[in-house]
Amino acid sequence: MIVQTCINGARSADFHPQLPLDPGAMARDGAACVAAGAAELHVHARGLDGRESLAPEAIDRTILALRRACPGTLIGVSTGAWIENDDERTLAAIASWSELPDYASVNLSEKAAPEVMQSLRQRGIGIEAGLASVADAERLVRLDRGSQVLRILIEISEQALDAAWEVSDGIAAVLDRAGIGRAILLHGENATVWPLVHRAAERNWSTRVGLEDGKELPDGATASGNAALTAAAVAIFRAGR
Repeated sequence: MIVQTCINGARSADFHPQLPLDPGAMARDGAACVAAGAAELHVHARGLDGRESLAPEAIDRTILALRRACPGTLIGVSTGAWIENDDERTLAAIASWSELPDYASVNLSEKAAPEVMQSLRQRGIGIEAGLASVADAERLVRLDRGSQVLRILIEISEQALDAAWEVSDGIAAVLDRAGIGRAILLHGENATVWPLVHRAAERNWSTRVGLEDGKELPDGATASGNAALTAAAVAIFRAGR
């Protein structure tokens, strides 16, 4: 069970005044999150124009800055199809990275997921298999890739709790039936962040929090930043032990 901090995601600068969007800011913020108890960091690199990017110059300088600020901390990136908006460009970018992340998340809902997973494996980069629906879980089973991933990322976008429970439990059931026994990280977004942190703690699963997923603390107050969100999640996990 670990708490991963997702420090920025696809959010824009107006989402929160402390959203880190350049390598220096990500490095400082990442170090603060690790000090608050984060075991890992998940980041979306930005190009010089401020847009999300998988280009080597964006990934390399971001990973290097984080390595220097957070030695020994596992660092992951997104491979979301919207970032490059071109599957071939995504694959070419992964093949060209010099500073490699420890892992990368791959959304099983995306057409090129199998090719992206293969490209990451060829580079020796761990894979977080992102499952946002039962259909995603069933696709992972059909692809027979469950044994090849670092962990399963159950990502819930539904905002109504009943719907969130239904989807997360449905995904878990598919994995159980298929005998996929990989580590699970469960997280929500916005309204479901904290209910799913509690659910993860109850099930001995990992979780993540951070400004990518939401900016509110468990009491509804706006967090001062990623470190405060991290500390709140760590406190929930410690209380559950």
